[in-house]
Amino acid sequence: QVRLVESGGGLVHTGESLRLSCTTSVTGSAISIMGWYRQPPGKQREMVALITSRGNPTYADSVKGRFTISRDIVGNTADLEMNSLQPEDTAIYYCNARLFNKPTYDYWGQGTQVTVSS
Repeated sequence: QVRLVESGGGLVHTGESLRLSCTTSVTGSAISIMGWYRQPPGKQREMVALITSRGNPTYADSVKGRFTISRDIVGNTADLEMNSLQPEDTAIYYCNARLFNKPTYDYWGQGTQVTVSS
């Protein structure tokens, strides 16, 4: 069974930083892509950042230059460093993973709340 556990959410003020961390229960070599998505209040879930097994990142335009995704050398943990946070970044942030042997199936964490006050 694949489990994803997120940590690091919280309440911050505009311009401050937070770091989210996601750890999976599978070995890193089995994971093709890890990523972070978010769901703002009243809106649909959206992609924030993805990182491949080779460490290649992809970012949503709204977070480019402010957020950085990284993956540890073992490959089963993905962190999201969030700088210059804005109120519009307020959302529940979900960790996501896809496996090489199930490339079209999404595994999700339970989510962690990030709130940015102005």
